[in-house]
Amino acid sequence: MANTDRSSSPKARARLLAESNRGSSAAALARQPTDRLLEAVQRQTFRFFWEGAEPTSALAPDRRSTHDRTVEVPVTMAGSGFGVMALIVAIERGWISRDAALERLQRMLDFLISAPCYHGAFSHFMHARTKATVPLTRKDDGGDLVETSYLCMGLLCARQYFDRNTSAEKKLRAYITDLWEGVEWSWYTQGGRQVLYWHWSPNNGWSMNHAIRGWDECLVTYVLAASAPRYRIDPSVYHQGYAAGRNYLNGKSYYGVELPLGMPYGGPLFFTHYSFCGLDPRGLQDRYADYWQKNLNHVRINYAHCVANPHRYKGYGPSCWGLTASEDKGGYSMHDPAHDNGTIAPTAAVASIPYAPRAAMRALRHFLGSHGQRLWGRYGLTDAFSQSRNWYADTFLAIDQGPIILMIENYRTGLLWKLFMSVPEVQAGLRSLGFASPHLTRRTRR
Repeated sequence: MANTDRSSSPKARARLLAESNRGSSAAALARQPTDRLLEAVQRQTFRFFWEGAEPTSALAPDRRSTHDRTVEVPVTMAGSGFGVMALIVAIERGWISRDAALERLQRMLDFLISAPCYHGAFSHFMHARTKATVPLTRKDDGGDLVETSYLCMGLLCARQYFDRNTSAEKKLRAYITDLWEGVEWSWYTQGGRQVLYWHWSPNNGWSMNHAIRGWDECLVTYVLAASAPRYRIDPSVYHQGYAAGRNYLNGKSYYGVELPLGMPYGGPLFFTHYSFCGLDPRGLQDRYADYWQKNLNHVRINYAHCVANPHRYKGYGPSCWGLTASEDKGGYSMHDPAHDNGTIAPTAAVASIPYAPRAAMRALRHFLGSHGQRLWGRYGLTDAFSQSRNWYADTFLAIDQGPIILMIENYRTGLLWKLFMSVPEVQAGLRSLGFASPHLTRRTRR
């Protein structure tokens, strides 16, 4: 693929990057033309996955600090999946070479292919030096199917992208196929129940008993489970499991906007981001929803809530909106209109740019122009802030930085959407579940 950016010369790009590296220039960056601003934000955020990657495994750390201290943190499977997709964006935009990305990806795969897995699924967190599972909670010390699905989403995009007939790219594709085909999605039905389960542990078995029922961030988990070449689920597991959740069908209106699916007010905005870094919602429909319209309305409700600001939190308004799961003064927490404590996460608005480009750009310029000194750093925008509590996070989280890069790119070029939706197995899985999409009428790349 050719580089898709034609907005500035190499000298202009270098100058813009130099400016973006200085926190004091955030206000100046906010005044840049839209395309240059988006380029700078994507590129700065990419540094999290390039410079900030865990050095042993090359995988994405769970988080990094604004203080840039060398702190040993676990690597994250979901964040690493987003990081794989970010590498593709970086090649396309000329930030790194194809060969450099290949080397980085092969290091990641060398680590993963020898790391512990649990019926093919990886743990949520892993210790990079020892490869030991790092429990997220006391009993969450085994396979995490949802985290694994985001990793597979990224790896399948890479398999599509690196399609040249060279030994390095053929090796990469073979490793990815081996990992992908080894995930035992059907095992995670607990022996044939009509729903997928999030966790399994060799020490605790199914004791967490967390059935994956929607609506939430897990649509791509079911799509991949139905797409799997070896261990696929029957479509009935999607229809009787995921689509039968208590918070699945909605149909009510909030702030004058109808919500087809989901909990009251739609829940946190990462529901519209994580699965849809790869799944193209444009024209994606099944018997339950038009997913473009569903996501669009979810974003509109979240925006309308922040503008209405029923709790009178400081700073909220048309330029400052976006509630999702993020850091919080009291620790990582879910935020949405039904659970709003005044914490705004920049990723919520910025990663919503495909759905609400004007509102997202207005928020981005505000974050940089009014809060840049406290929000803008080495790895892009920090995770969250609350003006009411005069609190600003000093961390960058992989699962929030990734969607910023990827959803901006999907808005600009549709790159990740095109790659993931062209995967032959994904196309077959979508068809088996009864989805319609413009991508399903096109020829695949491979």
